[in-house]
Amino acid sequence: MTAQTQKTALAPQHPIKVLLIDNHPLVLDGLRAILETYDHLEVVGAAPLATTGLEVALATRPAVVLMDINMPQVNGIDALELFREQLPSARVLMLSMHDSREYISTSVMHGACGYILKDVSTDEIVKAIEAVAAGGTYFSAGVYDALLERNRDEREAIVLTTREQAVLLLIATGKSNRDAAAELGISEHTVETHRKNIKKKLGIGTTAGLTRYAIENGLVDRSL
Repeated sequence: MTAQTQKTALAPQHPIKVLLIDNHPLVLDGLRAILETYDHLEVVGAAPLATTGLEVALATRPAVVLMDINMPQVNGIDALELFREQLPSARVLMLSMHDSREYISTSVMHGACGYILKDVSTDEIVKAIEAVAAGGTYFSAGVYDALLERNRDEREAIVLTTREQAVLLLIATGKSNRDAAAELGISEHTVETHRKNIKKKLGIGTTAGLTRYAIENGLVDRSL
């Protein structure tokens, strides 16, 4: 079976609509040319600015927005807020050359569903798009390395039980108490108790905060 045939065989019924936003023409053209070779991906547009990209997104309704951080006028992190307000259905995946912990953490807190570095392979970019489109998250290895280096001491100081880590993982990937209970084979009440204990241990009061903690401490598999 050829590589192209494999792509076709694994393709979902409806192609994943992808919008590209990057102020470097070579990056845009290169990404578009590569992604368009995949039958299960449909590049619905490419824009050099975040504001232009948002206009295209509102017209085309992409499932995934692949966006750079460092752009003129409105940077990628500020653009995350715009997308969250005006097109919350779009899943934004950050693509950057920077492995700065501040960039990564801030992106997640502003609504990014993933963060990959520009030096990753094409296959990994596609894998990230697929994961994010399916409702999961994706963070490339270099991103994890940057986050884990900062939080090594924090991980040693705060100990979650194996069950609490499992519950936190499911929370971080968007599971409800009911879904988590079904997956773990426990009651919703037990899941809620674990959730409260996790928040108390970590001193974190929001689901977004728990998600960020899980990502920064390596509890969320980047391929989810």
